[in-house]
This record gives sequence, C-alpha cells and structure tokens, in this order.
Amino acid sequence: VQLQASGGGLVHAGGSLRLSCAASGRTFSSYFMGWFRQAPGKEREFVAATRWNGGMRYYADSVRGRFTISRDNAKNTVDLQMNNLKPEDTAVYYCAAQARFSDDYVRVDDYRYWGQGTLVTVSS
Repeated sequence: VQLQASGGGLVHAGGSLRLSCAASGRTFSSYFMGWFRQAPGKEREFVAATRWNGGMRYYADSVRGRFTISRDNAKNTVDLQMNNLKPEDTAVYYCAAQARFSDDYVRVDDYRYWGQGTLVTVSS
C-alpha cells in the first residue's frame, strides 16, 4: 500500500484546510485509516481514524468538533477537513493505513503504512 498525502499549507487562525490521502495498492475495507500529526519537538499523535468501509469515526479530544475524517471509496482517498484551525494545530500531518484487522487505532504502532507527510501551519 502506498499513501500520498496532500493539501497542507499556511492558514490564519480560524481558517480551514482539507487534507487528502490517496491510497494505491491493496486496501481492505475493514482496516483502519488514520491521520496523525507531529509538531516540532513533539511525538507523533493521533488525530482521527475511520475504517475504509465507513461507519464510526474517531477523533482526538483536541480536534473533535473541528475536524472531520471522510473516505471516498471510488477515488480511494481518505480526507481530513479541518475547520476553525488554531496555532496549536501547526504540525506535519501524516496519513496511515493498517495492515491487518484491529480494534486499536490511536497508536503509531497500530499502523504499518505511512504517507510522506504534509505541513500545516496556522498563524495567529
């Protein structure tokens, strides 16, 4: 599985961005796809996750109500709509895919495949 993330950029606080993750290769509808982020000097942290076949969506407390994860099966993409962005959302954002069925989705180690990352900068 290859993942390609795009959509990052510079935005003012309160603005919006939409990230997209295009997947190629073999994907499984029951496996989780996730978005993580890593700010300078900090560890990579969970942002949001959903299974390819839809259903429940899961969010970190820090982004719940502002971010929305969605998937487009026809395009094989998983997007992250980010609204009301804050300076503390500044980070490199990574999409990730699992290699097996799991009920776990918040840890970096839960995922095998990673995109290259896309930088989101929110100015105050």
